[in-house]
Amino acid sequence: MSKQTSPQSTPMPIVVGLSGGVDSSVSALLLKQQGYDVSAIFMKNWNEDDKDSYCPAEEDFADAQSIAAELDIPFHGVNFAPEYWDKVFAYFLSEYKAGRTPNPDILCNKEIKFKVFLDYALSQGASKIATGHYARVREENGQFFLLKGKDNNKDQSYFLYTLGQYPLSKTLFPIGELDKPEVRQLAEQYQLATWDKKDSTGICFIGERDFKQFLSRYLPAQPGNMVTPEGEIVGQHQGLMYHTLGQRKGLGIGGRSTNSSGQPWFAAQKDLSNNQLIVVQGKDHPLLYAKQLSASKLHWVSGQAPKLPLQCKAKTRYRQADQSCTIYSLPDGNDIGNTEEGSSCMVKFDEPQFAITPGQSVVFYQADICLGGGIIN
Repeated sequence: MSKQTSPQSTPMPIVVGLSGGVDSSVSALLLKQQGYDVSAIFMKNWNEDDKDSYCPAEEDFADAQSIAAELDIPFHGVNFAPEYWDKVFAYFLSEYKAGRTPNPDILCNKEIKFKVFLDYALSQGASKIATGHYARVREENGQFFLLKGKDNNKDQSYFLYTLGQYPLSKTLFPIGELDKPEVRQLAEQYQLATWDKKDSTGICFIGERDFKQFLSRYLPAQPGNMVTPEGEIVGQHQGLMYHTLGQRKGLGIGGRSTNSSGQPWFAAQKDLSNNQLIVVQGKDHPLLYAKQLSASKLHWVSGQAPKLPLQCKAKTRYRQADQSCTIYSLPDGNDIGNTEEGSSCMVKFDEPQFAITPGQSVVFYQADICLGGGIIN
């Protein structure tokens, strides 16, 4: 990234979302080194139950505050918890209630970090915001492209596919050109307190607690049977919402079946009408695989839907290798639209895909460019 100042110019004001982790810490460091007028904000997105043992918000705030002091940049916290509840958590609950498996990180990026936070930062005089995501933005002739991060193991463009032209034009990803080991090395070199801090995993509002216990506080569980495709009952589930397709661990049914093959059990389908979880044995079972899916709530980074059919690559889950596919209009004639939020499409893969999960996102790529994506139906 080129330096944005000269002896005659005023440094560009940038607000960094400082989370208390090493990635955002190094992002702030790099921006300051590059001559920007850097300030930092800590986003508090969860109020309901933020005890240290569950969601380490206080520790993260203290770490972010410490980094800002080390870098000598202005810092304050902002509470976006009401917006998070309305725009992210309510959707999270409604999806689980409907038997789907949502990805709240994607919605948080769209509704909170690159909308509420962005608007707030701009209202405070910032020209742009910056975050510690492993992704890149490229501008060509006024068009903004979302690119994968250089580090293939940490690339986070999958979680950013809902970003359109406006937020991309106002965002910097300072560590997008770096590998994770380089980020930690820089943090250690400049003696940042977060250099060896463990990466956060999972959703903050769930944290380290038991997922079933957390979800049961908000949604009533409806126990039912686990059955084979032939209808044999082999166990009981405590609620379909607690299971995701392709799940192996936590089913608790061992080898129970009159025709047991001795292979591990997997969750293959959810029968919502009968409140049954259909389970199969062996990861190669055909019910675990599909060569096509339909997706809705499509979003295209360019703001314009591509001409179909389109051959490209896609992911149906984070950390999955890119899979060759073709995007089609749906056979009922639904257009995918020419706006940032289109309707629906059909995706056909060259090879069968494991455990395509309703509620998750399918994200489309051409080489390193993220085209956009949608919610799997």
